[in-house]
Amino acid sequence: MAAVSDTSPLNYLALIGSVDILPVLFERIVIPPAVAGELQHANTPPVVRSWIAAPPAWLEVRPPAGPIPGLTLGAGELQAIALALELGAVPFLADDSEARRAAAERKLKVIGTLAVIVEAANRGLLDFDDAVDRLGRTTFYVAPAVLAQVRRGLAGDEAAAG
Repeated sequence: MAAVSDTSPLNYLALIGSVDILPVLFERIVIPPAVAGELQHANTPPVVRSWIAAPPAWLEVRPPAGPIPGLTLGAGELQAIALALELGAVPFLADDSEARRAAAERKLKVIGTLAVIVEAANRGLLDFDDAVDRLGRTTFYVAPAVLAQVRRGLAGDEAAAG
């Protein structure tokens, strides 16, 4: 199953050295040209620019057929939502609240960076606390209450499995 990604999940997962969990979770990731451009921007961290300069085989850059009328988002978000809609019921990876809302209104399954990390931790692909610690050293923000709730859920899963 493919997923379409906006810039931030790829950016943050590359920053914490965990971007390679994506093909395990989704097989391949499709991004529009505007997202590829944002990942290559001069203000983007060097590790991210280096990653996108030599993209892995599981990453596909594909332009959407057309724009979505009536949405006022950035170019990356607009193209990514349009691409996700064109590809059908694929997961849409995004963190921006306006993009998430617009995607959800269009019946897309929206998954944020933190949810990707939770799923990867549940599958034993990474250590949740370590990944969140590395994420905390970036500009990523998650409300402490949300993080505490996620940790409680993970602890409950471990108790149920034990």
